Amino acid sequence: MAKLFAFLLIALIAITMLEIPVMASLDGGIQASKIRYGPGSVKSFQCPSQCTRRCSRTQYHKPCMFFCQKCCRKCLCVPPGYYGNKSVCPCYNNWKTKEGGPKCP
Repeated sequence: MAKLFAFLLIALIAITMLEIPVMASLDGGIQASKIRYGPGSVKSFQCPSQCTRRCSRTQYHKPCMFFCQKCCRKCLCVPPGYYGNKSVCPCYNNWKTKEGGPKCP
């Protein structure tokens, strides 16, 4: 009986120790899900929603969405905010039109 009690006590302690890293990883997972910016920060299926955010305040919504999604698919990055901040996405920032103007909004 004493051996069974000791075994159950050790098992309980082991289970308790296993729960702590699991809880820590759940908390870390929440922090890891925050949006990050930079090259490769967006998956191709996320481009429409990221471009909707990026182009939401422009009066030229259709062209903005078209070029933003094109740039997003190529660069896998959409800068934060509604305008500017292109320095966090070098590919997005450096892709130019034939005339030398910025291709990505």
